[in-house]
Amino acid sequence: MTDNNGKNHDTEGSKDTHNDHGGHHDHNHASHEDHQEHHLHHDHDRHGSEHDHHHEDDGHHDQHEGHGHHGHHDHGDMVSDFKKRFYISLIVTIPILILSPMIQDFIGVDWRFPSDQYILFALATFTFFYGGWPFITGGISELKGKNPGMMTLIGLAILVAYGYSSLTVFGWEGNDFFWELATLIDIMLLGHWIEMRSVMGASNALEELVKLMPAEAHKLDENDDVTDVPTSELQHDDKVLIKPGEKIPVDGTIFEGNSAIDESMLTGESVPIEKNNGDEVIGGSVNKEGSIKVTVEKTGKDSYLSQVITLVREAQESKSKTQDLTNRAAKWLFYIALASGFITLFIWLMLGYSFDVALERMVTVMVITCPHALGLAAPLVIAVSTSISAKKGLLIRNRANFEGARNVNAVVFDKTGTLTKGEFGVTNIVSQEGYNENDILTWAASLEQNSEHPIASGIVSSANEKDFDLKKIEEFSSITGKGIEGKIDGRKVNVVSPGYVEDMDYDREQFEKLSEEGKTVVFVLVDDELTGMVALADMVRETAKEAVASLKDEEIHSIMLTGDNQKVADWVAKQLGIDEVYAEVLPDDKANQVKTIKEKGWKVAMTGDGVNDAPALATADLGIAIGAGTDVAMESADVVLVKSNPKDVVSLMELSHKTYRKMIQNLWWAAGYNIVAIPLAAGVLAPIGIVLSPAVGAVLMSLSTIIVAINAKLLKA
Repeated sequence: MTDNNGKNHDTEGSKDTHNDHGGHHDHNHASHEDHQEHHLHHDHDRHGSEHDHHHEDDGHHDQHEGHGHHGHHDHGDMVSDFKKRFYISLIVTIPILILSPMIQDFIGVDWRFPSDQYILFALATFTFFYGGWPFITGGISELKGKNPGMMTLIGLAILVAYGYSSLTVFGWEGNDFFWELATLIDIMLLGHWIEMRSVMGASNALEELVKLMPAEAHKLDENDDVTDVPTSELQHDDKVLIKPGEKIPVDGTIFEGNSAIDESMLTGESVPIEKNNGDEVIGGSVNKEGSIKVTVEKTGKDSYLSQVITLVREAQESKSKTQDLTNRAAKWLFYIALASGFITLFIWLMLGYSFDVALERMVTVMVITCPHALGLAAPLVIAVSTSISAKKGLLIRNRANFEGARNVNAVVFDKTGTLTKGEFGVTNIVSQEGYNENDILTWAASLEQNSEHPIASGIVSSANEKDFDLKKIEEFSSITGKGIEGKIDGRKVNVVSPGYVEDMDYDREQFEKLSEEGKTVVFVLVDDELTGMVALADMVRETAKEAVASLKDEEIHSIMLTGDNQKVADWVAKQLGIDEVYAEVLPDDKANQVKTIKEKGWKVAMTGDGVNDAPALATADLGIAIGAGTDVAMESADVVLVKSNPKDVVSLMELSHKTYRKMIQNLWWAAGYNIVAIPLAAGVLAPIGIVLSPAVGAVLMSLSTIIVAINAKLLKA
């Protein structure tokens, strides 16, 4: 079985296993792990270089977000740094407000005393340098990169407010803006802290993954003696023993023993996978039945789990178009602030006002142009939507495409593992004369209850669903390559593959029909007499049915794309209510099929879980990978559905709609304030006696910021 078409091979593999009940458990997931390791590793490296590049372009990102590129702790330190700066600045702002003449006038009191302005100046200076520092350094690095943005705009406003107010303390004619400066710094620090904390919350959801790793491992020395050591001390090529029921401590390769391994926590793959000598195991998965000995392959940051965590971190850092839009808006506002400031100064001077008055107008305009609200509009919504999506198990790797999800009108689903569970269930029972279906299922399930094979668990769970009482097994043995046999109630019972019953008389036409539908058929014998056959198939996910129905309600077209044969595909499609089916599609042809669908003028989302889906995922407008790395070519997906639940495709689109709507609302609230405030501050209505006083300007600004913050928090899943 080759790597490239791992999964496609698997589905067809199910036909080979009709002849080999004994080996039926091997076909399911042979080389998923190789893919996972390879792709995640590749992804990790590729994004590393992107990050460096993205940082050069984007100084402000560096300054105020410090998003854990250098590990989780940097991010934590940045968050606590902003939090500390915010609280300390807030405390210092209280006396600044009390001492400000403008505020005293505003509330109609007079608390002036000698030298109060110097105390005010000292407090404001502290706030400017301590609270405003991240914005000043951020602005400088943006200007160095010749790319003014949010930080430059904030930096300009606080610099102008501080510079002008300091002049008024030392004899310049005019009002000081110290309280304006302090509140501006407080609100911006608060915004950055909220944004980073939300993103942090989302990455904490992922840090939970780390807890999957067991703290200790049973290390073997040359004499096979066991010592318990902390997992963190394991080195490449160390040998470890993993007992039944234990978690696997590291990524490695089995060199002795065999077992079924439950990887569902990591890959969303529900069927425990049989692993033998030479197979790879993933750290964090659970060893179900046998003891195995494993050679350590990958530790620390190279391990599968660490790479999933890295992927997630990246997902949270990928910047959205709408957020870049706010940065572009900030850039324009920076130029507008400078231009309108100087124009205001010249016009007021030309109108014959004194330089003091004209300068105060200019400063008011420049300070007012700094739109706290615009700075918070996108980040707050992103922060909220990131944490909602992480809670729902959606990892957004490409924010821009996620925002485009709201326009999708066709969803293409891969079949195996996406619409189906990847686990067997009984679909048909065909009985021989003189036997009834319930008896056949009871005999088969009673015999299979000790086996961990996917077919066995399919038969047993079907019997359990019907509340059958399973009989006690007296003897049990497996017939290599043919099936199993045992003694129940003193009678000999066999569950075998078609090869075992070749010479017997049974309904071959029925058998052929079931096989053609892609079902696995086993035969049940009691005392060497054939009682009937049981057909099993990969069960359709209930959630897939619901997903297709929800998409229909939204008038979104569902299409199935599979490498499996037409009859199997039609059988699954009929159960799900999917009208359009493309079957027997070769892996490299899936992408072309997606292109064809796109040419109809549709916006296409592709949902898949395998290496053979990768080109199609990349071709679609929105690539959705099912399962956190089953054998997903992670780098080609924009969104990963951790829970492998097709219904999440619907949640994803809804969240995309809501996020976008909130961002646009916020941008309007933020920009609306500027549209009104700048001309008023410049004195457009001065001839009729209306001049926006700095105090009213600031109240307006604070209001628009509060509205934007509350509006973002109202985003609900």
